[in-house]
Amino acid sequence: MLDFDHCWQALCDRDPSFDGRFVFAVHSTRIFCRPSCPARRPRREGVSFFSHIHEAEAAGFRACRRCSPQGKSLAEQLDELVIAGCRLLDESVEPMTLKQLAARIGLSSSHLARAFKARTGLTPRAWAAARRRERLEMQLPDAESVLGAALDAGYGSTRGVYQRTAALSPAQRRRKGAGETLRYATSACPLGLLLVAASDKGICALLFGDEQQALLGELQSRFAAAELVPDHAGLGEWLKAIVAQLKEPTRAVQLPLDLRGSAFQQRVWQALQSIPPGETRRYGELAASLGSHARAVARACASNPVGLLVPCHRVVGANQALTGYRWGVERKAALLESERDESGA
Repeated sequence: MLDFDHCWQALCDRDPSFDGRFVFAVHSTRIFCRPSCPARRPRREGVSFFSHIHEAEAAGFRACRRCSPQGKSLAEQLDELVIAGCRLLDESVEPMTLKQLAARIGLSSSHLARAFKARTGLTPRAWAAARRRERLEMQLPDAESVLGAALDAGYGSTRGVYQRTAALSPAQRRRKGAGETLRYATSACPLGLLLVAASDKGICALLFGDEQQALLGELQSRFAAAELVPDHAGLGEWLKAIVAQLKEPTRAVQLPLDLRGSAFQQRVWQALQSIPPGETRRYGELAASLGSHARAVARACASNPVGLLVPCHRVVGANQALTGYRWGVERKAALLESERDESGA
């Protein structure tokens, strides 16, 4: 049974996550729409909600031509086109220009560029470069030379390989991370176990879990090319400060961070750090503030390697729903409850 208050809020937010779950009908126009319809918002008293399209049609309403509730929404169509664009870029032997990709997809260059950036956080060119880099890093450990791996990954030479600054050079990655050492330590905390890892620049991982071996395995998978050294003595004070913040959220610690991610991920993580304790933001709100798409923001939140200090737990779904959390929805709920209690929100 529909909750009309939630439906009205989804309509006001134009929340695409509710598309397919209900339609709303406007009495004055006799038209029914999907929740994400971009048309002007109607008056609350002039709207009815239906669980199924055929119910709206049986009541004498006709489908909106703008949002096409009987078929795929514009957003869904663009999602499919961007996915097709990603596949073309991944499979193309030769680099593709934006104009060439747009012609294959059937969109204008400017429209494709906006849709691609909103959904992936990257331009088509940056996407292709990132995937080429991924292929290079997968091939480096078993390659006979950096040049051979670069050519196999799609580079014309090794020049492009070294143009982008990274934590490790390609040669270092080929030697499985020789040259970088990360220190780590674990501690019990109100959410189970806590693992902190740090480089010379600052904390690069803050993970929650239930078993120490599982936490170490996650750290090793994330930094497979680095040497991991236990250092409880050196990281002990940071651990104590983080545990203290978990117990008293108002005692937020300011520790140096070494955040490794794309430019878009960095923007999202910076925005997360600006959300005060005791408050939340919806994915759509955060996306709007960044000029992006909710799905891209959700992916960046899921990639956050530093729990708590980069508070992705403060981002929620529509109607404050606790959507997936990398370290478990129960931990997310506990963090939010603790922060609300402490701040009196």
